[in-house]
Amino acid sequence: MGPRTGSTQVTQEQIVLALSVLLFVAFSVTLKGFFAPGNLLALVQNVSILGILGLGMAIAIIGRGIDLAIVTTMTMMTAWVLSLAGHGTPPLTAAAAGFCLSAVIGIVLGVLIAYVEIPAIFATLAMASVIYGFSRMVLVGEDLVYVPPSASWTRVAGNAVTLGVPNNVVFFLSFAALVAAFFRFTKPGRFLLSMGDNPFRARIVGIPVRPMIVLQYVASSLTGFAAGLIMAMLIGSMNTRQVNSTMVYDVILVVVLGGVGLSGGRGGVRNVLVGTLLIGILLNGMTIMDVPYILQNLIKGLILLVAIIVDSFVNPRDEQTSQQGDI
Repeated sequence: MGPRTGSTQVTQEQIVLALSVLLFVAFSVTLKGFFAPGNLLALVQNVSILGILGLGMAIAIIGRGIDLAIVTTMTMMTAWVLSLAGHGTPPLTAAAAGFCLSAVIGIVLGVLIAYVEIPAIFATLAMASVIYGFSRMVLVGEDLVYVPPSASWTRVAGNAVTLGVPNNVVFFLSFAALVAAFFRFTKPGRFLLSMGDNPFRARIVGIPVRPMIVLQYVASSLTGFAAGLIMAMLIGSMNTRQVNSTMVYDVILVVVLGGVGLSGGRGGVRNVLVGTLLIGILLNGMTIMDVPYILQNLIKGLILLVAIIVDSFVNPRDEQTSQQGDI
């Protein structure tokens, strides 16, 4: 069960892709330095992290939920891993610890949403505060944590190229392929699409909806953790103050703008790819134009609002929207 789109209609995904191409051409012609190799490299680096986070968010939204804690999980778990490695823990052991704690975060979120029946938007928002507060008090003492010398090889791997393609883009495309295969070829992936589209029918046909909700938040949390590791490999550090940024709204923006339906059960990896491409180009162009940060947030907010309005028409919400797990 996949996105509901008419075969002869122009889809939101196609429109966003066309806008991305037009915007890229316009910026290349009008903005000095946009088409420079260094800027294009920075563009694809930023797009790759945003895209991986978008994939995790898409898993939550397609399953009729949302994960407002994904950026906090990414930031704090990665900072903890770097802190552990900096204090003598072998890097792979530190990464395994971060992986396990990220999975625990996903399990707790899933249980709160599926079994306690707290709406996803409130459960994930509260969990984001808990993760940050606990991590700063117990796990990470600094605002900025650097990749330690014992893990310097990760910086080499993160900034290397494979067949002429930067490794961060390779990581992003690999994650995209993995998520696409999950939805297309695995039973849990098909279950998530089905229960996102119609949770009542999913229960009737025997799909274990509650365990699947737990699974989707574990997948979302682990995807966020992976995005954090890749970011640390690229820039060599993790700033915990990123938790207070607007990055989570950027992630929601690329998912909704690309065409993933907020009502659940609609959309896929291609929607995330085109949404990420458009927002990545837009943010890069605004940075070159030295658009004030406040104005950038205003523009992004307006785009998100328009995308949500369009989504309400393209993917009309039904009476099951009021059930737990919905935003």
